[in-house]
Amino acid sequence: MELTLERLNKRYEQQWALHQLSLRLSPGMLGLVGPNGAGKTSLMRMIATLLEPTEGRILWNGQDIRTHGQALRQVLGYLPQNFGIYPEFTGRQFLRYLAAMKGLPSSLLHRRVDEVLEMVNLEQVADRRLLTYSGGMKQRIGIAQALLNDPELLIVDEPTAGLDPSERVRFRTLLASLTRNRIVLLSTHIISDVEAVASRLVILQEGRVLSDTTPEALLVTARGGVWSVTVDQATALHLQASYQVSTMVNQVSGVTLRLVSPTRPHEAAVVVDPSLEEAYLLATGRQAVRV
Repeated sequence: MELTLERLNKRYEQQWALHQLSLRLSPGMLGLVGPNGAGKTSLMRMIATLLEPTEGRILWNGQDIRTHGQALRQVLGYLPQNFGIYPEFTGRQFLRYLAAMKGLPSSLLHRRVDEVLEMVNLEQVADRRLLTYSGGMKQRIGIAQALLNDPELLIVDEPTAGLDPSERVRFRTLLASLTRNRIVLLSTHIISDVEAVASRLVILQEGRVLSDTTPEALLVTARGGVWSVTVDQATALHLQASYQVSTMVNQVSGVTLRLVSPTRPHEAAVVVDPSLEEAYLLATGRQAVRV
């Protein structure tokens, strides 16, 4: 199986969301990251056949989805960023309803719902109403509905936003278990999610592919670009105004900062090993909020 994006452009009135974007995806997990407004959600919606590109083509196994969209939709699983539920339904009722909407035959429907409930570890709460579910449980129901048709292409858009750390780890582990014989496209702004599960990393910036790499390779390119220094409060504020700061910790001895910069930001600064988040900051050249 193969998904090919050829010179995609997307324009909303006078604003271009994507520019000449080309990628080729094969089975495995690709992490798609980038600042807000980089074009990630527009790209996800185009691949899911919910939005048409202004220019360019999307090919599924060599066929243009403009004319062969049904072939892709039959093997597509999609968890959008804003996933709606029916809170009065139980988890099992909700999945059976969606399975029927997806056209699963009645002979398969109940068995497949039970299978996906087991896959996302919700069998014990399947008959509770969705309004009683935690954020992490709702996200697992979301991935369960995306798996009902045993998809070859699975798209998940910001799946761990709003989850607490333990739920985020559980959800990442679940995603990682789904990559065999599937193309999984994970769009996120949480760099640690990509580091934990993706073997390939694509950075979007202003609608363009800034980097198509691996987490390991991005870390290598960032070596020598992350610094640590402990200074007084006034110097810390000056450095914060002049450089990208990934962490700043107040200590008895002063303020310890980690700074992202291709050049030494302070005479006392020493090079440290970068995190993937810091490598991303160095690549994009933008300030980002630490999550």
